[in-house]
Amino acid sequence: QYRQPSTTMANDMITADDVLLYIPNIIGYLRVALTLVSITLMICFPQRWDVAIIFYVASFVGDLFDGMAARKFNQCSTFGGLLDMVTDRCSTAGLLCVLSREYSNESALALLFTMLIILDISSHWCQMYSTTSLQQHHKSADGNNGRFFLVRWYYLSYPFFGYCCVGAEFTYVALYILARVNALGGYGILKTFVEYFLVASIPA
Repeated sequence: QYRQPSTTMANDMITADDVLLYIPNIIGYLRVALTLVSITLMICFPQRWDVAIIFYVASFVGDLFDGMAARKFNQCSTFGGLLDMVTDRCSTAGLLCVLSREYSNESALALLFTMLIILDISSHWCQMYSTTSLQQHHKSADGNNGRFFLVRWYYLSYPFFGYCCVGAEFTYVALYILARVNALGGYGILKTFVEYFLVASIPA
């Protein structure tokens, strides 16, 4: 979640060390560790794909809690917002790299995953840069005023935003599970569930 610059106790001197130890930022460090472990397991220990998925999803869910903690404890910071954004983009890029590897025999899918990495990073950068140049937050109504209706809808409609973010991320997770299940054989019920899930999540 985005974090506005802190406004706590104007008379207090908040140092860089204080910011580094903010509770939401500690959650952010844990998210980074979980992502690194999950991607390492996916690439180096694919037989532990189930553990890798648990760690990856835990990192993704942590994105909700660091924002909640920032608001609850009034520990908002520019560093926290940057940490959150970089973690999100790197986590998604890492999983898409893994998918390119898992589906390397299908060149069209491998190319698609590569293009999605480029699209994810470039689109977020463009949105951040264009709104920051106007001194607006990239999710704010003012920052998105006059933009293409899908962009406004994406950032200003929480249900649509949630469906796109969660749906896209869990589509990638489901595709990874499907690749592992197909490679290992068996898991008939799980495979069927994942295939049905993809029908609902892929549009995101």
